[in-house]
Amino acid sequence: MRVFLRTREVTWKGPRVNGWLDGEALFAGIRGMTATQAATEGLAHVRAEIARGCREARRDPSEVTLIAVSKTFGAEAIEPVIEAGQRVFGENRVQEAKAKWPPLMQKYSGIQLHLIGPLQSNKAKEAVALFDAIHSVDRPSLCEALAKEIAKQGRTPILFVEINTGAEAQKAGVLPQDADAFLSTCRDKYGLTISGLMCIPPLEEAPGPHFALTAKIARRNGLKLLSMGMSADYITAIQLGATHVRVGSAIFGARTAT
Repeated sequence: MRVFLRTREVTWKGPRVNGWLDGEALFAGIRGMTATQAATEGLAHVRAEIARGCREARRDPSEVTLIAVSKTFGAEAIEPVIEAGQRVFGENRVQEAKAKWPPLMQKYSGIQLHLIGPLQSNKAKEAVALFDAIHSVDRPSLCEALAKEIAKQGRTPILFVEINTGAEAQKAGVLPQDADAFLSTCRDKYGLTISGLMCIPPLEEAPGPHFALTAKIARRNGLKLLSMGMSADYITAIQLGATHVRVGSAIFGARTAT
């Protein structure tokens, strides 16, 4: 029997925890369950929680895309999740995705890959060739490289600009005060079609204000897509308008590598 641990309810300004514990806590109390069973049950639970969050926010669940973050996990962990019906996956590194996804994409139809980690300009060619969406557009040199490859390859991945809402020096992303000008540069100078924004709030802060700020920047720039929320805070993100949530440990369990 699957056991979930109840936590305090979350509000948009509240702690960075969903109504149910995620990640390792999500799997606490499981006895005799295989990794495959745990992943498929984790997927089912996350889908149910997304539906609940949408009901509470009076949103249509079809407005929210679940990105199953499969970084560091091999095909043996990913295939049961695909067979359970999941088709949208997120990876952090181009090289890792390039090594493991082509065989899976040959075997299973309808797979969509999203690059959710930082992208080096010299990897733009491979990223445009492999990914259906790139969530980490954040500097002019990358814009230039992406524009070149999009024109050359004739592929048009969905592009998100990453916003560094916490102004964290160790993180990539455009500062909020620079976002409007950067978006204009993407469009006017490089001819890129930017569809949305992505953010990763600081771990030690409540995520709600960061999600709200990202949504505000998106609205004033006419952007409809918002990549916000991970395993610990995707319900809060849905409440604040997320169209894409990036959930890994709540589906696949704890990672043993980074």
